[in-house]
Order: sequence, then C-alpha cells, then structure tokens
Amino acid sequence: MSRIGRMRRSRFLASSIGVTCAAALALPAALPATASAAIPTDSSSAAVHTPARSSTPTRPLSLSPAAGSTQSLPSSPRADRSLGPAAPEQGLGKRDVRSFSLVGVVWDNPDAELEGRVQVRTRATDTARWSGWQDVETHNHEHAADPDTAERSSGRVRGSTAPLWVGDSDGVEVRVRAETRGRTAAPGVQLLPDGLRLELVDPGVGAPVGAAGPAAVTGAAHIAEPPPVGTVDAPTLGALTVESAAASAVNADLAPLGSTAIPALSRKETVERLATSASGAKPYIGPRPRIVTRAGWGADEKLRERDFRYTKRVDVAFVHHTASGNNYKCTQAASVIRSIYRYHVVSSGWRDIGYNFLVDKCGNIYEGRAGGVAKAVMGAHTLGFNTNSMGVAVIGSFSSTKPPAVTVKAIAQLTAWKLGLYGANPKGKTYLTSGGGNLYPKGKKVRLNVISGHRDGFATECPGGRLYGKLGTARSEAARLQGR
Repeated sequence: MSRIGRMRRSRFLASSIGVTCAAALALPAALPATASAAIPTDSSSAAVHTPARSSTPTRPLSLSPAAGSTQSLPSSPRADRSLGPAAPEQGLGKRDVRSFSLVGVVWDNPDAELEGRVQVRTRATDTARWSGWQDVETHNHEHAADPDTAERSSGRVRGSTAPLWVGDSDGVEVRVRAETRGRTAAPGVQLLPDGLRLELVDPGVGAPVGAAGPAAVTGAAHIAEPPPVGTVDAPTLGALTVESAAASAVNADLAPLGSTAIPALSRKETVERLATSASGAKPYIGPRPRIVTRAGWGADEKLRERDFRYTKRVDVAFVHHTASGNNYKCTQAASVIRSIYRYHVVSSGWRDIGYNFLVDKCGNIYEGRAGGVAKAVMGAHTLGFNTNSMGVAVIGSFSSTKPPAVTVKAIAQLTAWKLGLYGANPKGKTYLTSGGGNLYPKGKKVRLNVISGHRDGFATECPGGRLYGKLGTARSEAARLQGR
C-alpha cells in the first residue's frame, strides 16, 4: 500500500496544483472587502476578537450576518471584589448581550488548568425564559496541538474549557468556582487562572445550499457518478475567495472546486480509483462515504491560518466527543461546527478547528481541519499523539448518553475508507511515539488500537464512557467494510 499511497499523492499534487492555478486565474483581480480578515463592530462593552492569525488589530468592517461573531467578556469576583484574581469565585451576573449560540471560558495561560466548576445559564432569544444552570466541561487542554509544535508555541494559544451549545440566546450568566481539594484556600492564594473571559459565539446564519441535512446520511440515496478529477464549477468559482478556493482545491481529486459535499462511492468504485500496485496486491479499503465539505458547513476560511500542515501518514484514528451537549438538531449541525471552529480559532488561538472530521447524531460526516480529506492533515485533537493520526469527533456528550447506532456506523464507514488509504487495519494495533502528555512521556513508543478513544492516549473522560464502549463495534464494522 505504500507504493499506492506514493502514486496517489503524486496524482493528487499534480491535479491540485492545476486546479489551484485555475482558481487563481478565474478569481476576480480585486476581491470584495469582506474577503479580508474582519470582525463586525461591537457597540457593547464586550471585546471582539480578531482572527487568531492576525498580529495587529484590524479595523472592523461591515460583514453580512452569515459571517458570525465572538463576544469576549471579562469575568470578575462574584463575592469579595477586593480579592481580585485571588477570589475563589468569579463570573458575570445576568446581562443582555448580542445573539449567540455557543459559550465557553478561556484564560491566558494554556498550560494552566481550571481546577473548578464552570456553570452558565442563558436566556432564549426574544423571550423571558432562562435555562437552568448547565455545567461546562473544564478539562479540555488535552484537545490541543502537541508540545513544541509551531501551533502550540505561537503565543496565541489560550487555556479553554470545552464549548457548550446552548442555542439562540441573548442573555447570559456565568459562575466559575474554584475547587480547593488538596490545595490551600488561604486568603490571597490564587485558585483560578488569570484572564478568565466568557466567550459567546454566534455561528452566523444558515449553511450554503447543498449542505447535508438529516436525510443525507451516507448510503441513504442513489449515488451519482462523481465528476471528472480536477473539474472546476465555473458559476461556483466566481463566488470563491482565495482562501475558500485553496481549501476546496486540496479535494480536487474527489469533487469539483467549491463543492458542498464529496459524493459517496461503492467499494468497487473506490478500489478502481486507487492506483494499482505492480504486485497486484488487493487493497483493503472501505467504500468512500459522503463527506460534507468545509464549504458545505459554511466555514469562514478567513479565520484559519492560510497554509496547511501535514504529517506523514494516518496510522491511528482517535475518536472524541465534542462535550458540547446533545441539545441540537441535525439541521443545526453545520451551525454547531461553525461555532466550534470559531471557538477553536478566535477564542482558543488555534490555527484551525482541531478535529480532522466530525460526525453528527444523524450519521452525517463533515470535513474538519482544512488540507484535504484524503490527506494526512496534522490536527490538534489528542495532545501528544497528533502525528500520524487523525481525530474524529462526534458532536455531543456521551459520558451518560448512548450514541446513536447510525453515528457509530458513520465512524466505521469513515475509518474504513480513510485508514484504508494508508493500509491500516481497523481491528489491528500499531505504535505511535508520544509527543508528551499525562499518560506517556515524550519519546515513548506506545502500542495503540488503530481505532482508539482519546482516553487511550491521554488521561481524560473523552470520548465519554458510552461512546468508548462502542469502539469495538466500530472496529469490527470498519474491518468488514474493508473486506477483511
């Protein structure tokens, strides 16, 4: 399979260069102002983040509502304000804010942990209804770029909780309480990290035409013949920015430029599209599933870092849950992903969304970090093990909630195809070298399942006990789909 991989990479590179050049020639000489990095003006007291890759402030421009926005509000002591940062409880009282749908808390030092409890309650937009207090997952630093990488050491990365999807809201209250077990609570001793801020994310309005809905589950409908490699959709091309054209061009072998979804293939078609090796060895690979592209879920490509980072191959698939809650409809999945993307980049300071793929509770599969769904894109999902791996995140929280069968099936379909591209057996084991973490020191070779849970590489609850318990089913199904 290594020779197959080399041949495919050569073919991919050639076609991608051609399509990228075509895209560059077809794009207007002067892009509209909204193609530049910009954030809507905020008339409230809340700060609004510029994109993480900006080193200097950008003057706010007028953007359409679809662009989304982030409100960043500093926390303050909730009891004795004279204690300042040493206060054991911080937060914000009830207040009116601009519309948002996802919340999280960030702080200055990414190496500092928030040892405590974060709770929020929100008011549904244009109503007087306040939710009850909801817990936000505080242990999130294990979803991150590896130590000593350029992404981790950029100086922009912040500590952060997991994001929580709350739906359309225009009011918020938050409390952050320090837990003092095993630590001193003496006056003046700081228990919470510096720079606590509440992040309120508006994902923007709607997804592009052609994005997946709940009926678009892999294999649910007749599969149309894919377009020729390198096809350029001229009407779509005219609406692309340089950034969105680049994000689409890396999938040029799989779908036309600007496509909102990469079509599914049968196993026979998938095998036929692989270069045949001289030895005639049988490729073990599952049928390619339908994948909603970044264009399909409406990624604002101006937010992320412009270049793509790759690792050598994909030996392990780490399964995660987003810990963002299960209170979403499948028709809202694109909005949830846009919110997580914005939270990862603007609020947490990452170069792009951390996961390589996401799966919703209806079994739809989504492209995550930009760089090409068939490529070995370097993610930021499993601290210490982002090299030669990929991260698949199921949207939701699965510590006590059973994942839908269709979601487990989608994990199997995705891994059967993607791992098959790199000759990996979903039921097998392999070795990865740790980049450093709380389970394995840097440099240690660790034997892992080819399909592993996040907790196999780091001491964490992720992907939740109920989802972790279904990984054996996913492994067996993925191997069957590969023809093993």
